[in-house]
Amino acid sequence: MTDNGKRNVLGVRVDAVDYEAAVGRVVAAARDRRPMAASALAVHGVMTGVLDPEHRYRLNRFDLLVPDGQPVRWALNLLHRTELADRVYGPTLMLKVCERAAAEGLPVFLYGSTADVLAALQENLRRRFPKLVVAGAMPSRFRRLTPAERDEVAAAIRGSGAAITFVALGCPRQEVFAYEMREAVGMPLLAVGAAFPFHAGTLAQAPRFYQDRGLEWLYRLVREPRRLWRRYLFLNPLYLALLACQKARLRTLDPEGGPRPARELLYG
Repeated sequence: MTDNGKRNVLGVRVDAVDYEAAVGRVVAAARDRRPMAASALAVHGVMTGVLDPEHRYRLNRFDLLVPDGQPVRWALNLLHRTELADRVYGPTLMLKVCERAAAEGLPVFLYGSTADVLAALQENLRRRFPKLVVAGAMPSRFRRLTPAERDEVAAAIRGSGAAITFVALGCPRQEVFAYEMREAVGMPLLAVGAAFPFHAGTLAQAPRFYQDRGLEWLYRLVREPRRLWRRYLFLNPLYLALLACQKARLRTLDPEGGPRPARELLYG
């Protein structure tokens, strides 16, 4: 098990952990009924914190931020010599947490995506993990929630009997949700992004060749160019340039530098 604590990657404190350590921390919080905000960050996730100081504040108050993308793992190894052998990929982390949750009798809740995706996801999870209890599921409204709706969502999750909630709202909305709802639901909230449609079978994952070489972004760009071209063609070069500056000690963003968010966003 590898857990080398949090390390500064462009002003965002990413946990230098492997799968075993990440799963152990989520499951331990679930057993103890402790609030926890956790997410798997790829380059886009890190860059949301770089470009938005208020969001950087949120990310740096997370209990667990794992290196979802290979370029984030490479950054940890380059900047901090963490010697991580592999990334902690959000969709794989979700399955590993489900496996432990099934073994330990910890019910899970699924929040986000669409009703059709949730139905297929639940069926596939129950087939894969027969002992897993899915205590409830709620699709995204794909908009900001009212305060009353926020309270309804929190009450539904708490009242379901779940011990762990998986959140799939897209980056950075899912991280905002986990940050703002952590205390209200009183359990681990694990943001896993595209894991829902991947495991539901409604969205194709990049082949292993692309994943191992940090080229998952290229596979997704080819499949969804109109939606993703600005994200990848702008953010990826900027990420590399800023990493070079941090490595050369020319510019390092301060993890404590972001202002506290002035208001809740209530994404749902």
